[in-house]
Amino acid sequence: MKRALDIFRAVADETRLRIVALLGTMELSVGELAQVLGQSQPRVSRHVKILCDAGIAERRKEGSWVFVALGDPQLVAPVMAALEAFDVAPSVEADVARLAAVRDDRAAAAAAWFEAKAGEWDAIRSLHIAEEQVESAMRDILSDERLGRLVDIGTGTGRMIELFAPDASHALGIDKSSEMLRLARAKLTQRGLGNAELRQADLYALPLADAAADVAILHHVLHFAQQPGAAIVEAARVLAPGGRLLIADFAPHDREELRARASHSRLGFADTQIAAWFAAAGLRPARIETLEGGELTVKLWLGRKAAEPVREVRAA
Repeated sequence: MKRALDIFRAVADETRLRIVALLGTMELSVGELAQVLGQSQPRVSRHVKILCDAGIAERRKEGSWVFVALGDPQLVAPVMAALEAFDVAPSVEADVARLAAVRDDRAAAAAAWFEAKAGEWDAIRSLHIAEEQVESAMRDILSDERLGRLVDIGTGTGRMIELFAPDASHALGIDKSSEMLRLARAKLTQRGLGNAELRQADLYALPLADAAADVAILHHVLHFAQQPGAAIVEAARVLAPGGRLLIADFAPHDREELRARASHSRLGFADTQIAAWFAAAGLRPARIETLEGGELTVKLWLGRKAAEPVREVRAA
């Protein structure tokens, strides 16, 4: 009874109903909500707190920004059904128009960032096989089973979520950088991926319970890690029995300038290194692929919480 009363009190306000309706469309920062609603951030924050206290919404801090999303689906579903039943859409048409402006702002910011970084990214990508071929190989490795609950660790601009979320029951992208998450959010908003979400967290302390994921991905992340083994252990922790961890990274190389130029902590990894880290994390090597075609060789390592024979495929 108390929970029901809290929910009824929380939504018994026009602004809060508008917020719930907007969050049903996309996750928004407090600043973006203020922009859409035409109200001050402190006032919007108070409304958000009431919704969060009732479990209708939840807040996630990313750097200096605070993002707001819908809360527990079991609590939210009846509220959203009521909004639809009472047809509140006409009263939020202006909000929807302003929301489109927020989306445009996100897209413009993402485009500007990519333009500034394009030269640096292209220089590194030119050293190895085309990324499209890497993604195709990753798809092939993961395609023989359902993806289920997917977590992309170090999601960056959200490319892995964009690629795999359509085939997953739920996709979560995690990154430590609030700037990267804003760029990813702009991309995922444009794609309209309703089963995907983003969170700010460290790859050594994932915001997930044990066995909460079926597939985890570390795509060109491990060479930035100071403690790659610890990152693999943490990724394995969140995998359910039989879950899979897919790592895409470089084979050992001697391009020392990448340490200073691109902040690479490790210059690639040997199969024996990955196998040792898998063993320490309770994973068994399940598949290895070698993708040659440039100065840097890309490797794909698949680990599983159940035994499976290793087979290596070499692609030119």
